Amino acid sequence: MTSSVAKQHPIERLKQRAKRLLGPWGVFFKGFVKHPVMVGSIIPSSSRTVNKMLSKVDWEECDLFVEYGPGVGTFCQPVLDQMKPGATLLVIDLNPDFIAFLQKNIRDSRFVAVHGSAADVNSIIQEAGFEHADYILSGLPFSTLPDDLGTTIAAETGKAIRPGGAFLVYQFRKRARDFMAPHFDFIDHGFEWWNILPCHLFWGWKRQSD
Repeated sequence: MTSSVAKQHPIERLKQRAKRLLGPWGVFFKGFVKHPVMVGSIIPSSSRTVNKMLSKVDWEECDLFVEYGPGVGTFCQPVLDQMKPGATLLVIDLNPDFIAFLQKNIRDSRFVAVHGSAADVNSIIQEAGFEHADYILSGLPFSTLPDDLGTTIAAETGKAIRPGGAFLVYQFRKRARDFMAPHFDFIDHGFEWWNILPCHLFWGWKRQSD
């Protein structure tokens, strides 16, 4: 009896081989092609960008870490590696391909992937059983998002983060700060050259309650 592999068309075999070789990068590229204004980059962030972006997080005071647009999970494992045992990493993405990829490849009880919009972060957090987030991370391209989506996401993020928490943003354009400024008490700024493309890093902080 001829095996199913032998019956498979050469083009299909080539596609499967390319998929295995490309791995996460192939999924990320596919996501960029389908939704370029939402993904913002054709290449995932560098490890130096990841480490610098997460360097200001107080992991002992983090019960809920949220990420917008996780893609193929470039930040997910580094976050999980540093989170305490009882904490939760909640990621939100509009692209079902990314969500399916993450659910298949990240086997950690602290990880929750939601197919949805960052504009709905407050309702998503509440549905997950939390009142607020301690930190929210975003690589969404605020200045190119359609309509007033960037303004809405920034405002909803400001409501979602607890006093003392922070909004972590990495962007190719410095204008992201303009979206953050109305909702955060002070903003730290950094820059990472070792990334494609080099990017601005922002940490928008909410002042601790008296």
